Amino acid sequence: MPELPEVEALARLLCPRLVGQRVQALQVYRPLVFRNLLPAQDPAEALAGRAVTGVGRRSKFLALSFEGGLWLAVHFMLAGSLEPCAPDVRPRTRDYYLLAFSDGSALRYHDLKGMGKTYLTDDLARVPGLADLGPDALDPALTLEAFLERLRPHRGEIKGVLTRERAVSGIGNAYADEILFVAGLYPFRKAGRLSRQELEGLYAAMRQVLEERVALAEGALAEGANMHQRQGMLVHGRAGEPCPRCGAPISEINVARRPTHFCRRCQPGLLIRN
Repeated sequence: MPELPEVEALARLLCPRLVGQRVQALQVYRPLVFRNLLPAQDPAEALAGRAVTGVGRRSKFLALSFEGGLWLAVHFMLAGSLEPCAPDVRPRTRDYYLLAFSDGSALRYHDLKGMGKTYLTDDLARVPGLADLGPDALDPALTLEAFLERLRPHRGEIKGVLTRERAVSGIGNAYADEILFVAGLYPFRKAGRLSRQELEGLYAAMRQVLEERVALAEGALAEGANMHQRQGMLVHGRAGEPCPRCGAPISEINVARRPTHFCRRCQPGLLIRN
């Protein structure tokens, strides 16, 4: 699933290409993924002729803004992607919609699992899930003290606190593993039991990992990589491989069908979830 780094990288690459371009056509091939939150308007008619005014990110959502106050909010989930293509390209089985622009370019949404969602709206607060998110993990306003204040009410396991996106948003399963490894924290430690020093290390690791991975993802996408491909992960997805820090085998624990990867030596904790 694309998380903050991949979506941020995609937004940075698309912004100079799309801003100022006008929508020539929207073709929705399969409505399962496309959700119209403007019930009184046809999506294609609502977007036709409108210029793109911005391309950004809200947590794990790609957000395209259009003149007149309209938005497309794209949540890629497990297998969605936006791919450049010709505007007259023939749709494939798992293509869900195509957005064509005035310069002759187009983007098509492809999703092997059909789990992603794209919302057309005039108010991002109406997009399910967006209004309840905590501040963005890379927001400059999220200082160390603000981060500590956001974490204070949360007493659950620290990985769950990071991935539920109430305290801070944009972090999913993969980068929570990476951040906790860099911070040297056992993923199942209770957030309320972490010391001030440990929380400061967590904040520093969060910023370091996400900023580094945004740069890596931007370079990879520019070279044509799929946004679901991640190279050079430290622990996530590397069960049984040697820890890059100490050489011990990387452990995997599955909780609610979500794997957690960590080094028992570098991230010491109980062998059971505490």
